[in-house]
Amino acid sequence: MKDYDVAEVVCMDCGCVVMEKLTDTSPEWRAFDDEQRARRSRVGIPMTYTIHDKGLSTVIDWHDRGSSRRKLTSAQRLELYVLRKWQRRVRVSDATERNLTVALSDLSKLASTLNLPKNILETASVIYRKAIKKRLIRGRSIHNVTAAAIYMSCRQCSIPRTLDEIAEASNLNKKDIGRSYRFMVRELGAFVPPSTSRHYAARFSNKLTISGRAEGVAIKILETAKRMKLTSGRGPTGIAAAATYVATVLTNERKTQREIAEIANVTEVTIRNRYKELLERLLIEVPL
Repeated sequence: MKDYDVAEVVCMDCGCVVMEKLTDTSPEWRAFDDEQRARRSRVGIPMTYTIHDKGLSTVIDWHDRGSSRRKLTSAQRLELYVLRKWQRRVRVSDATERNLTVALSDLSKLASTLNLPKNILETASVIYRKAIKKRLIRGRSIHNVTAAAIYMSCRQCSIPRTLDEIAEASNLNKKDIGRSYRFMVRELGAFVPPSTSRHYAARFSNKLTISGRAEGVAIKILETAKRMKLTSGRGPTGIAAAATYVATVLTNERKTQREIAEIANVTEVTIRNRYKELLERLLIEVPL
């Protein structure tokens, strides 16, 4: 007989307590359909493309105590060390997996340096896996290809990052990254949308800590300039920086051209030229 009030198992004949502190093995959550049950169940870490084995393997822990919480002897610790070493070797079996291990680690470091969200890292990992499956990595630097995969992922997910930023974060040559990027786009047949100045304007506004009103004015200026085809043939960062500068002047939140140029990674001359074009073509009057 089970007494659920005190969590004990009691013999019905003699009243002897057979088991104390009965453990409830059921989950602490409730599910009302199969979809909720599948979503709330915990069976380990989710599958991810950022690990070479997709996170489906196990790792021997580094603690020096056994299952009984007793300290291991020196012979047992030596045996555990050998087991860990062979497990690492077995997990990475061939040259392709070794390449993938190095590349995915490089991708994680670069995404962390650039403060990119996890979906960018996942997309870049998928892009690199496709490239290695088509044997596009042979004869090319792993670091250049990983940087190109990050740049392609940012473009596909509409996250504003320039080649200059990625080259600076990875300590690589911008031309080499651009060459690898164009090669991968061509060989993989991937669709990469063009960079939009609107995303850069939002990013510059956040970095400059200006109000939402000024950011809205900058985006409206860029939308009008796009309709008038003023953005074609011009770099998105330069015209976004100029629109942000115009917006700060109109909303009386003045920022210097040098401040905006440093954040946008463009020259002050570029901002002045685009600024004059916007004022002349859009007929904007700014207070002196």
